[in-house]
Amino acid sequence: MPIFSSLKHSIFLRIYAGLLLVCLFVALFAQLLVDTINNERIQTYRENVATGALYLVSSGLKQQASETQREYWLNDISQLFGNNFSIQPESSIDFKASELKRLEQQKTVVRYVAQPAYADIFHPIEGEDNVITVRISKVTEQQVRAMAVLLLNDLSYFPDLESKRQRLSEISEKFAFPLSIENVDKLELDDDQLRRLDRDEVVILFRDSTRSDDSSIKVIAPSELENMALVIGPVSLFKWFPFNLIISVVLISMFLISLGVYALIFPLERKLQLIQSGVNEVGDGNLDTRVQVVGQDEIARLAATFNAMTEHIKRLIESQRELTRAVSHELRTPVARIRFAVDMLADTEDQESREMQRDYIDEDIESLNGLIDEILTYAKLEEGSPKLDLEPVSLKELVDQIVRETNALGKPIEIVGIAPTAKVTAVADRRYLHRVVQNLAGNALRYAESKIVISAGVRKGEAFVSVEDDGHGIPEEDRDKVFVPFARLDDSRTRASGGYGLGLSIVSRIAFWFNGTMSVDESPKLGGARFTMNWPIKPLTQTISADQLTQEKGARKLIDSDS
Repeated sequence: MPIFSSLKHSIFLRIYAGLLLVCLFVALFAQLLVDTINNERIQTYRENVATGALYLVSSGLKQQASETQREYWLNDISQLFGNNFSIQPESSIDFKASELKRLEQQKTVVRYVAQPAYADIFHPIEGEDNVITVRISKVTEQQVRAMAVLLLNDLSYFPDLESKRQRLSEISEKFAFPLSIENVDKLELDDDQLRRLDRDEVVILFRDSTRSDDSSIKVIAPSELENMALVIGPVSLFKWFPFNLIISVVLISMFLISLGVYALIFPLERKLQLIQSGVNEVGDGNLDTRVQVVGQDEIARLAATFNAMTEHIKRLIESQRELTRAVSHELRTPVARIRFAVDMLADTEDQESREMQRDYIDEDIESLNGLIDEILTYAKLEEGSPKLDLEPVSLKELVDQIVRETNALGKPIEIVGIAPTAKVTAVADRRYLHRVVQNLAGNALRYAESKIVISAGVRKGEAFVSVEDDGHGIPEEDRDKVFVPFARLDDSRTRASGGYGLGLSIVSRIAFWFNGTMSVDESPKLGGARFTMNWPIKPLTQTISADQLTQEKGARKLIDSDS
């Protein structure tokens, strides 16, 4: 699919997609974390709030002397709260281990059911194997007033202020909020609230949170002591997103995102470190260094380009050394002949002899010009991507032109051209393509005995040009060597045949820049050598200089044969 292909080849798109997935995962994790924490918080909140009220019910139940009084007490409590309270054996209810532990600690157990919304509340009766149970579907003001009434009932057994406060101190551990008896004048109540206290009504105060403080309620119930009131609270309402929870979730999310980003960036960093290590090695002069190519993204292509560049630099240096040695050797012969001819001109007075030496000098200078032209052409093709003027080239016109030019040399060799119709064209640089066929024809002309065949055409989406001769051919083990600069074979293709050993190297480089291939085999009809270049009808120019298929193989074989 295109999306997966883009992710495979683009590291930046992969990082962006990875970041999106990491953020999505962290968001889902944060939501799950908040839900889990809040479930635990709300459960603890319910149990803490319920424990105090149920403790008062349990304490009141223990004070009843008979079973009948217990039933009346539970009935009164049920009417007071508006919920049905009952006593059940602990063994009749399937409690979890954590719930049993809470019951052993004289704490309340709350089982909340979301759909339909209700809570079953259980509280142990001290000294018995029974529990008080009640089902509450919602928290109402009636239940809040009932808790205040139960507290007042419990305090009624203590006559003075000091004993009441002592009792509140004893039972405060059962409550999740403060309990106290305060002077009414210090409570800052309005006139309506004071009148309600005078009528022995319970007053509920609500304080809404406008800043970072929690919203809360405070319950004030009139006491039998003059000008004193029982104060319950403030009871903090449950806050779903307290500041410390938000900060914790944000920090955890940032940490997870950092881990995700590191996991995304680490492979990229590792690849870049490998490339940097390779660059350092090359900088120290080790041109045999290669970096590992992993994947198909930009970094992988950079690594492949680095390897190709390193190989190219190494081959350019080796080629430069070879070229320097070979050129100096090739220049010796014509320079020596020119020096000899100059000496002969100085020593002879015969006009005919002087003209002959002058002709020799002209031939040697022409030979030098040809060598320099070959060297410059090869160097231009070897150093980098040449500018190719691609255009449709008529293969028939090209073959006919090469046949005419080769025949014009006046050699006693039959030149046969096999060309397609004039409508058959291939996209190429006409100048370089002409150079290819010209070099191949010139090479064949030196080794042919009586006949050369020059052909061109298009087959299976590729164009080709081919030149074959009826000479001795090239041994199979030496066929890669002929494309190596200044390469010489040991048989009939020697220096005596002429040439500088650069013609076929130039052909090989042009084939490379045409995104094509150059091959040599035996001519099936003539029995000599057949050189063939294939390239796409619409070639793409190369962007890196490397020719592993010809130069390296030939160079290795040439070195092996020399050694």
